[in-house]
Amino acid sequence: MKEFKRVVIKVGSHVLTQDGALAKKRLKALVEFLVELHKMEKEIILVSSGAVAAGFTKLHLDKSDIAKKQALAAIGQPHLLREYQKLFEKYEIITAQILLTADDFDSRKRTKHARCAIEELLKNKVLPIVNENDVTATEELLFGDNDRLSAHVAYYFDADLLVILSDIDAYYTDDPNKNKDAKPIKIVHKLNQNELIAPKSPNNEFATGGIVTKLQAANFLLERSIPTFLSSGFDLSDVKSFLLANEHCGGTLFIKETL
Repeated sequence: MKEFKRVVIKVGSHVLTQDGALAKKRLKALVEFLVELHKMEKEIILVSSGAVAAGFTKLHLDKSDIAKKQALAAIGQPHLLREYQKLFEKYEIITAQILLTADDFDSRKRTKHARCAIEELLKNKVLPIVNENDVTATEELLFGDNDRLSAHVAYYFDADLLVILSDIDAYYTDDPNKNKDAKPIKIVHKLNQNELIAPKSPNNEFATGGIVTKLQAANFLLERSIPTFLSSGFDLSDVKSFLLANEHCGGTLFIKETL
């Protein structure tokens, strides 16, 4: 299997939150996994959801209202980052916050500035934590979910692999919640248009995506010859096998077929 030197790890709100609070046990397990990758000299960029959910733990506002959602993000972003910092500091790993919008990738100048900052951070063994800048992004410039943001981060910041850690542990032949005969697909080389336009199916009040946004992210990178690995963020055994032991046991790898 190809050596993945620079890896973007995206973790969703459903993984990071539980019962209206940060899921600190899962957060700790995620950090411990990233520390293992760091020890292997991997360059890790973390794309983390959870700012709005973290803000909601401090102030209960209606997140369906855009202004209130932006306020929750403003409250929650430093709270979430502080939780990450406390965990990483135990391993003497410095973290950095990078807030981006879709507009940043529409400007060559802004993209270059962000890429230069990322390169400098990684060169100095700092772990960048990326999130969408929900506070300033307008509706037409909003990614709306961190799946597609993470795909852009992987492409524009020269990653070898995108890993999406989710409540969805793989891509299935059918919806496993509705069809008990649905089977996980281990490797996907191509996605068709019907798979990319199905209705969103968020699984909790803070999630904004579903399997479709993950497929859209994977397809964006497939078209640019960058693989995506989708696996569970609740049980990290599959992603650990894939990245630490170079074994594909579970999860789905979206990778362009080589002739």
